[in-house]
Amino acid sequence: MSTLFKDRPVWAERPSLPARAAKNTTLAAIAAVIVFPLYVVVLTSLSPASAVNAAGGLVMVPQGFSLQAYADLFGGGVVSRAVLVSLGVTAVGTAVSLAATVLAAYGLSQPGSLWHRPLLFAVLLTFLFAPGMIPLYLLVGDLGLIDSYWSLILPTAVNAFNLVVMRAFFMNLPGEIADSARVDGAGEWTILTRLVLPMSKGVTAVVGLFYAVGYWNAFFNAILYINDNARWPLQLVLRQYVQQGQQISSSSVIGDAVQGTASAPNLAIQMAIVVVALVPVTFIYPLVQKHFTKGVIIGAVKG
Repeated sequence: MSTLFKDRPVWAERPSLPARAAKNTTLAAIAAVIVFPLYVVVLTSLSPASAVNAAGGLVMVPQGFSLQAYADLFGGGVVSRAVLVSLGVTAVGTAVSLAATVLAAYGLSQPGSLWHRPLLFAVLLTFLFAPGMIPLYLLVGDLGLIDSYWSLILPTAVNAFNLVVMRAFFMNLPGEIADSARVDGAGEWTILTRLVLPMSKGVTAVVGLFYAVGYWNAFFNAILYINDNARWPLQLVLRQYVQQGQQISSSSVIGDAVQGTASAPNLAIQMAIVVVALVPVTFIYPLVQKHFTKGVIIGAVKG
């Protein structure tokens, strides 16, 4: 037994106490670098005006508690509408993208499908050549989608990476199951909905999360195609009033309902927008985290 342990490679040995202490210290430092900015953002958004003024900016030490910034945000105006716009675009866009990706991936996973190779080549070609901004803008304009919510969904409805991952996963499924269903008279739609999708919950959840996070965080399409600020998604509001430093004190932004009342400082409202933008992804990601290895890594083995 002693000879067996002696012959083990170096990387298989149990780390020494100093090595474990150094690793734990490094991980703790990395966690602190990640968590501390989030702590400051959340604390500033929950701080009263006196605490923000006393700190001269971001609050690092709690000095009271106030929900006035969130009351201002959800009292009407651009921010309140932007939350609803982002929720609607994310929900509809994820459903459209997931449906299109599933149908395309299943069709491309069948070797005898119509135009199988040309369509697969066209999908793979998008990895190398992306459409230009000006031609895409002209196409969206010719379709009459300027200032339309569909302009935030259709130009990015299908992601080539997600399509390839889902196609590879479908190809890894046992072909005998589909063949036996065809012998029993089942059509392709029945095979997809009753056999393939129930066996593909992991990859479907992962791809759906990718699309949902993409739609929730997207702002560039809104910059290009949305001119009416009443149709802005939350991320564009975040960019305009946090990154660009525009003031959030007019009735068009925080709503008429809070005008004339004690309003939160502009910095607290900016940090509240950041928190609202982070909350959905923070809560949704852990729910599908367990599917990542099964859905993406296994799906990418064969292609």
